[in-house]
Amino acid sequence: MKLNDTLAAVVTGGGSGLGEATARALAAKGVKVGIFDVNEESGNRVAAEIGGTFAKVDVSDPDSVAGGLDIVRATNGQESICVNCAGIAPAAKTVDRDGNSHDAATYAKTIGVNLIGTFNVSSQSAAGMCAQDPLNDDGERGVIINTASVAAYDGQIGQIAYSASKGGVVGMTLPMARDLSRNGVRVMTIAPGIFGTPMVSGMPQEVQDALGAMVPFPSRLGQPGEYGKLAISICENAMLNGEVIRLDGAIRMAPK
Repeated sequence: MKLNDTLAAVVTGGGSGLGEATARALAAKGVKVGIFDVNEESGNRVAAEIGGTFAKVDVSDPDSVAGGLDIVRATNGQESICVNCAGIAPAAKTVDRDGNSHDAATYAKTIGVNLIGTFNVSSQSAAGMCAQDPLNDDGERGVIINTASVAAYDGQIGQIAYSASKGGVVGMTLPMARDLSRNGVRVMTIAPGIFGTPMVSGMPQEVQDALGAMVPFPSRLGQPGEYGKLAISICENAMLNGEVIRLDGAIRMAPK
């Protein structure tokens, strides 16, 4: 896929972190970017800075997703790129020290945003991609990039809901790619390690340094721009399909 101003993209969670970095990377290639986020202030800010279009979307709600797609498509046209970065990461153990079980509502919300939200956006975006004309001689019509986490494989203590949600994203990757192969739509997943997203950047510096030191090489936090670079590479390389790429500096998470 040749990235230029004839293409449109939708990036969820585009108001900050990995999503923002990806939106900026795509815009730098000339792609028209639609940003989904629940935070109107940050979403509008990024959209204004990159010349994109913002829609307030709750990815866990399929009607909200449909409305958001209508908004960005009205300005940018049908997207050929969909990158799902929206997510939440609550921490809770199966049973805490006081003997209380994991709150079911928290678990369900995490699955709803991270897994069902990824499905909602991917499936609705794919329907639009499948209906458009091929973009190149390969018959390619689009690419979907989802975000998992190393927690899908190395879930730590207190990450039961988060790990389950990201494991589901990993599990969707190959069958979704197979489903959409006849339509020329590729599906890939990136599983980041410890990145300097707003959640981590808000921690004390000594905590951030300790987290970075856990990474074999390079021994630092990942930079959101490095996620964005990989997303660009996936878009441009048509043979990347149906796979999960760990972007983690070779880290394997300890139990805690």
